[in-house]
Amino acid sequence: MKHMELRLTVNGVAKHWTIAPGDILLDVLRREGYFGVKRGCETGECGACTVLVNGKPINSCLMFAAQAEGAEILTIEGLAKPETLDPLQEAFLDRGAVQCGFCSGGMILAAKALLAHHPHPSEAEVREALSGHLCRCTGYRKPVEAVLAASTKKRPARAKAAEVSR
Repeated sequence: MKHMELRLTVNGVAKHWTIAPGDILLDVLRREGYFGVKRGCETGECGACTVLVNGKPINSCLMFAAQAEGAEILTIEGLAKPETLDPLQEAFLDRGAVQCGFCSGGMILAAKALLAHHPHPSEAEVREALSGHLCRCTGYRKPVEAVLAASTKKRPARAKAAEVSR
């Protein structure tokens, strides 16, 4: 079997892996210990395998690992800092938007990408960003509320004060 070298950055750490040309990114990430990337439908429908590739949410079950050459990958494991959760993770916990946890990683990463490009989204924009993620436990109300709550935490104090004074 042929093998090839893959160089990429995962959660801020440079990696050099040997892969087969047909390896799927989901399989390689899990093989390398990134178990927050979940195997769900394997058809790109459920969002459980979502990772950020160069800041864009991607279903890793639909991407060849070789396509990630030189890319920056963020998995749910790389979102928090030691001893500190990301504001999105905190919001998901505070709002009860995490139950079994199977879909949460993908939803949080999709929301992270949304907030990076649109820090103060509307409810409709949040729903659109999460639309590719299936959840059987919490439904969708609590995750949407969590993303909206996280977006308000990131607003400058002046913007919050202006809203309150209206």
